[in-house]
Amino acid sequence: MLRPRKRAQHPALRSHRPLNSFDPCAVDIKSARPDVTSKMPPPPRTVYLISCVSKKLPTPAQAKDLYTSDWFLKARHYVERTRSPWFILSAEHGLVPPDRTLAPYERTLNAMGVRDRQAWAAQVKAQMETSLPDADRIVVLAGLRYREFLIDYLRQRARTVEVPMEGLSIGRQLRYLKEALYHERV
Repeated sequence: MLRPRKRAQHPALRSHRPLNSFDPCAVDIKSARPDVTSKMPPPPRTVYLISCVSKKLPTPAQAKDLYTSDWFLKARHYVERTRSPWFILSAEHGLVPPDRTLAPYERTLNAMGVRDRQAWAAQVKAQMETSLPDADRIVVLAGLRYREFLIDYLRQRARTVEVPMEGLSIGRQLRYLKEALYHERV
């Protein structure tokens, strides 16, 4: 009686045999597909800096809730929608994470002399050394007094430093923030 001849199975189809470089028909799917994710740079990381404002709650609160002006609320909403890290430039406390609890205060950089503003900027730079995450882009939503002695330092920290509302009046800044919220200009 003739036995049926076993059909030869292609080496790559044999599940019990590992693939190797000596088998020209064997294809390792994982190595045949280039690893695209490891060759792509990570997306640029953006950090936002928002200046404090004079209008505040009368009681201590998290910094993101302490400042209550229309400008600050729009700026906060704008940066929170980006899901990027952000900090507040406080005239009293320097660099402040939004979840830090602060008591209300009355200090403003607009009433300080040049030496006091330089000292404030030196304090903020020291805080940034330990608290500000690495970033490719830093966006500053703050007036001239808050950024004048920080911009050069920020340019050393990030490839791009943007001041999108530079030179705009408060009314135009509010319009810019409102449009940015509706058009998701981030």
